[in-house]
Amino acid sequence: MILATNFTVKEPSYETRKLLIDPQTEQLIRDFAPTEDAINGMADFFSTLSDQTRIRIVSALSISQMCVNDISSVLGLNQTTVSHQLRNLRNIGVVKVKRQGKVAFYSLSDTHVLDVMLSAVNFMS
Repeated sequence: MILATNFTVKEPSYETRKLLIDPQTEQLIRDFAPTEDAINGMADFFSTLSDQTRIRIVSALSISQMCVNDISSVLGLNQTTVSHQLRNLRNIGVVKVKRQGKVAFYSLSDTHVLDVMLSAVNFMS
């Protein structure tokens, strides 16, 4: 058995790593890459939007705030399905709810959600 003691691991130099990008580009990537928390949040966001029903609901809410009954009627979806999907969308912060008496009105929580949706539509067109 061989035991290694008292040795240090030296970071490979730029030349020995054989990167095709220059050191400045490498540093820019390291400096501006999203944090792990941001990456996890983005993964949750896009995972939640990967469902066609949720995309339809978000698309409708990008036009107007609506109650569950209106979303259900306009999109031809079961009210239970709409409520369940709205709960998923609320959990990640895509939609918000405002109560007026007994009626809950849902809307997009932020204009950035609309920007993402419009970008996706433009990308797919």
